[in-house]
Amino acid sequence: MAKDFDLMENSNRSANPTIYDVSDPARRIFVRGALASATAALFGGGLLAGCASTGSSKAAALGRDIGFASVPMRDVDDVLVPPGYTARVICRWGDPVGIAGKMPAFKPDGSNSAEEQAVQLGMHHDGMAYFPLDGSRRGLLAINHEYTDDGLLHPDGMKTWTADKVRKAQAAHGVSIVEVEATPNGWRQVLPSKYARRITAATPMLISGPAAGHTWMKTAADPTGTRVLGTLNNCANGYTPWGTYLTCEENFINYFHGPDNPDEHGKRWGLKKGGAGYRWHEFDERFDATKHPNEPNRFGWVVEIDPMDPSMTPIKRTALGRAAHEGATVALTDDGRAVVYMGEDARFEYIYKFVSRDRVKPGGFAANRDLLDHGTLYVAKFNADGTGEWLPLVHDRGPLTAANGFANQGAVLIKARQASDLLGATKMDRPEWTAVDPISKEVYCTLTNNSNRGRDKSPGVDAANPRANNTMGHIIRWKESGDLDATRFTWSHFVLAGDPSLPRAEAKGNIRGDIFGSPDGLWVDPRGVLWIQTDVSTSTLGKGDYVNLPNNQMLACDPTKGEIRRFLVGPRGCEVTGITMTPDLRTMFINIQHPGESPSERSDPDEPMKFSRWPDGGRPRSATVVITKNDGGVIGL
Repeated sequence: MAKDFDLMENSNRSANPTIYDVSDPARRIFVRGALASATAALFGGGLLAGCASTGSSKAAALGRDIGFASVPMRDVDDVLVPPGYTARVICRWGDPVGIAGKMPAFKPDGSNSAEEQAVQLGMHHDGMAYFPLDGSRRGLLAINHEYTDDGLLHPDGMKTWTADKVRKAQAAHGVSIVEVEATPNGWRQVLPSKYARRITAATPMLISGPAAGHTWMKTAADPTGTRVLGTLNNCANGYTPWGTYLTCEENFINYFHGPDNPDEHGKRWGLKKGGAGYRWHEFDERFDATKHPNEPNRFGWVVEIDPMDPSMTPIKRTALGRAAHEGATVALTDDGRAVVYMGEDARFEYIYKFVSRDRVKPGGFAANRDLLDHGTLYVAKFNADGTGEWLPLVHDRGPLTAANGFANQGAVLIKARQASDLLGATKMDRPEWTAVDPISKEVYCTLTNNSNRGRDKSPGVDAANPRANNTMGHIIRWKESGDLDATRFTWSHFVLAGDPSLPRAEAKGNIRGDIFGSPDGLWVDPRGVLWIQTDVSTSTLGKGDYVNLPNNQMLACDPTKGEIRRFLVGPRGCEVTGITMTPDLRTMFINIQHPGESPSERSDPDEPMKFSRWPDGGRPRSATVVITKNDGGVIGL
């Protein structure tokens, strides 16, 4: 989820074409109606079943149609699911993660200390994955925490600002590892748990890959350029066939105070004076880029974590490139190499793919510890004839030379945006989550929206997407020309989101049935069902093009039928995000982020409660929700 701070959002001033410049109406595919049926396939057991592997020979037909009663769109302060389903909160912001001897209770007035927050679940849950311990009965949830609303985090919000508040805000970022299990009375969090862990903006981490040790990665605190404190703005995620979790650093630049007039590198990444108002630099000097200009270069990476080992030092994988990473979806080539698809959630930015050099080996993380350090990073170019190319971001290939500011591969990766500009990659409308269909091998990416389309000097409209103010967004999909490591592909618009009841001509005819806009979270489950989660901003919900959409939602889609049905409606002011299932598909976990969000996002503590008191009647709290079918059946059947 990209907050509307307009820092990283609008920094691409290159002349590269946009998706609208090269799209053709004949290639638009519209989702229609309501989800009626799907003949699907399910992977065999084990962790690999949860990964977007392309080994469709393991699939076994379910033999039943998918069907549930569509949830009506209602303005409620609750989680609504179809009849026959139950949704329960399992772990909230401020709940203890379960470290033995360190399980402080959440204080409803927000007075937990920084030390207490460091062992409690962080704020604003986002991407998430389930890692089995005992199949579908017990496992670990790795949960991202994207950002903080300091109006809720502290008793008096930001009326005063102190070093303790900065430390608490940093402790509320990052990742939580919690253990959950099914019991006769439903799912519960296991307390304590030997696996429980908090990873925050102050956790020591390693930097690996081609950019490790680069001159631009060195600081006074880390003259080697190989160690860094913390991860932040953890948005979407990924998970690997060898059992690790990938957490992605999105709008990291928001946290840094920059000079009045940043250099060209700083401008391209959105660095500016004051950042986005987090004010960490006032008490933590490393977030003052005027004093430590290389510190921002140490963020914007994909971070690998072994959830099974609480002592493991997280690793920032620089071979995957630096970006405002939304997610990192992992799939496998036919010969067993890892392919990672990544979107960069900012206006007019790019879609990336990484292909590992080596094959995945049996033996878990220990056997694949360096796999993501070696391979080729590509950026996507969408051609007007419905084909596309993956352009390699490789030093000394094409314009990526020392003469153009790229002295080595580390420089290419640190300045991945500038490298993509030079290569002529296609500027996109906020590429967010990616997903790979394990059966068809088609790849999807949500393009949430771009309200700057056609404004000022931004690219204008065309026949492919006539929205000068693209408020509704769309989903694009492509098929690689061969295996997933191919350097060419064919593409189409899977859906242009909109509301056909509105008079705007560009919204007519796109969706007949359950409407949605601002698609964000995206996942194809092992059967091939596409799950879509929305992130309409609080200032937009229920207004304008979203007049009929007062709350955010989650929908299920059968791509083979082009049919869709609403599965869930979230509480007021929230984003619906983070989706994962147990291997038997009988339990689903989703996240509700920032219920009660007010337009300011850093409001006084009472303002969010004017909109929401979910889930407990007091301060609104982001939370993980577990969804089951009342008859114990597979979700969606």
